[in-house]
Amino acid sequence: MKAPRPRSSTEYVREFRERMRREGYVKKDVWILPQHAPALAMVERRLRQPGGMGAGHAEGGGFPAWTTRSLHAALADTAPVRAGEVVLELLEGVEPSLHLVMREYGDLPIFIAVSGEQISVESLMWPVEDVADPAAFNAHVLRTHKVLPLSTMGVEIIGGVACYIMSGALDTRSSLDNVLFEIETLAENVLGAAEAYTPFLRPEVFAVEAAA
Repeated sequence: MKAPRPRSSTEYVREFRERMRREGYVKKDVWILPQHAPALAMVERRLRQPGGMGAGHAEGGGFPAWTTRSLHAALADTAPVRAGEVVLELLEGVEPSLHLVMREYGDLPIFIAVSGEQISVESLMWPVEDVADPAAFNAHVLRTHKVLPLSTMGVEIIGGVACYIMSGALDTRSSLDNVLFEIETLAENVLGAAEAYTPFLRPEVFAVEAAA
């Protein structure tokens, strides 16, 4: 039996936009220098909180190194998980990992792995076969990657299918607030990249997404 086709990130973009409109948010385009993208992303997230610019992430140092299980326990006690905005699952195996479903981002799935001194955070973009001209797309991504703060794109085999993924990384001694910030940043970047890069998809795939 053929493995189910990985769900495209453009589907999550569509669901995310619908949810944001239902909740009364409005989309605003701004023009900034590329190096200020991380600061803008942080401001945007703070302005979505009831406390506005008064809400933010605490900073600190001297944190113990996370393991997959200790990070799972800590994330399980965070407000987004308790409120059901994020569904958290521990995937057992030789190398355990975490699976998050970001309800506020159209049920976007994110995977977290802790290995050595690094925490990696990843999400699927598209199967490579969905891109009309991978060489041209790859060149464009390399030219524009700076507009995606704290995230990079690459290709991995998922379920036997070559797929574009977006990922970010942190030190295992990062604060929990910084881990949450990385997760939110990746989710934002996946949706932003899906919107920006959709024209590179094959005509039949692009037509379906444009009509949705």
